[in-house]
Amino acid sequence: MDSRTSRIRSKLAKVPYQARRSHSAGAWRHQFRVGSRLGSAQVDAFESEHRIELPPAYRKFLVELGGSGAGPFYGLLPLEECRLFTMDRQPPDGTPRGFHHVSHPDALQGDLFLQIVEMGCSDLCLIGVTGPLTGRMLTGNADGFWAPNVSSARDFLFWYERWLDHMRDGKDNKALGLTSPATVATAPWGPRARAR
Repeated sequence: MDSRTSRIRSKLAKVPYQARRSHSAGAWRHQFRVGSRLGSAQVDAFESEHRIELPPAYRKFLVELGGSGAGPFYGLLPLEECRLFTMDRQPPDGTPRGFHHVSHPDALQGDLFLQIVEMGCSDLCLIGVTGPLTGRMLTGNADGFWAPNVSSARDFLFWYERWLDHMRDGKDNKALGLTSPATVATAPWGPRARAR
């Protein structure tokens, strides 16, 4: 087992109990639990069906830690619910790029991105599976309401561990769906609003 997966398993067991941790948008849904690990044969079958290879760090997570559940925003999608997208061309007016599901008639032939995290609405959290962004995590909006953002994390395991570390440290991180305890406490929808 990769030392990173061991560290992540340990952090995932502790972070929910940190008194000053950040608020994670969808924690109520996944409750910091990962789903059952996937067998290599299940992952192979998914790759074969979609004619792709999953990035090694993401595949390692699925096989060694869990196939769904705890993760940024509303959590990791079960592999069978993950969908492939292509990024749209840059519009001539300079507005942000959107994404299309590969089966959509307007989808471009090009680099593929797999939606692996549920963000809600038309927002997407994807991992690159072909092209120069293979293995990198990015967020974007299917309709191009905001520009895609590529994470600086080198691979999925670094990205996932960053989510845990920032949550543990009580940081704000919009790109990971985290709100610091101080921001939650002073927000109009936070604890003070309920006390009134």
